[in-house]
Amino acid sequence: MPELETRRLGRTEIQAKALGLGCAWYGSDKSSQKDTIEGVQRAIDLGINFVDTSPHYGDSELRLGPALAGGNREKVFLQTKAGTHPARRGDYSAEAIRMSVENSLRLLKTDYLDSVLIHDPGDIEIPLASGAGLDELLKMKEEGLLRHTGLGVRQHEFHKRAIETGKVDIVLSYLDYTLLSQTVAKTTIPLAKEHDVGVILASILGMGRLAGPEPSRERDPEAHAMWAWCQERGVSIRHLAMQFCIQADINGIVMFGPSNAREVEEGYHDAVTPVPDELWDQFHAQFGIRPIH
Repeated sequence: MPELETRRLGRTEIQAKALGLGCAWYGSDKSSQKDTIEGVQRAIDLGINFVDTSPHYGDSELRLGPALAGGNREKVFLQTKAGTHPARRGDYSAEAIRMSVENSLRLLKTDYLDSVLIHDPGDIEIPLASGAGLDELLKMKEEGLLRHTGLGVRQHEFHKRAIETGKVDIVLSYLDYTLLSQTVAKTTIPLAKEHDVGVILASILGMGRLAGPEPSRERDPEAHAMWAWCQERGVSIRHLAMQFCIQADINGIVMFGPSNAREVEEGYHDAVTPVPDELWDQFHAQFGIRPIH
């Protein structure tokens, strides 16, 4: 089976596989402790070496701790987030950020994190204020509790503000680089490249709209049209969506969110199996979309 490309995640020099494991679903009722252990192990067996979670993702960190035991922690780059802990959601003070990170370390059963992202602030100036959340992460970096800092949020203007501080190493963008929207290609991606900040593209299946099940024709006509086009040709929309993002011109990686080992295998297969050029030509003729190299 083909292998995933190894990529440099910006100036972090993290050498991650092109496909990272997003663990939101592993914290949900859709998954279980057994699913998490089996899914993480299968991902590692396939060579996936970047794992992302958050206190906001239900029991994800709690379940990941045992899944990363037995030597697995040493095989992956481990990332979590801060600012959305259920007990202090939306609190980006130094105290709350430290509490969140220390709790994540305990649940994940590790003594350091490869990266921690400020997660979904409503106002970017709050965590960036002097002595607030981002400064606390930098302090914890000096203490050896984490190695890199970043921002995980949708707003492109927040990415810009954070990148231009020179204090973040990674930005995570979601929903804005998919078959349905590529707006981040004109904003965050070139700016991150200019500053050598690593980029993580998340929600690449459009929060399920490109995952395979039929989207609503009424509520989501564009996604439905793409799905129907693929159905007529016996093509997987999920495969096209994954390949479109894997081929993005970024100093970074793409992240998917399985809930069990089978979905890990499906995502991996989509990531390492190229879509024929003639199929992209046809898709482009119909929708004006093809991979941007």
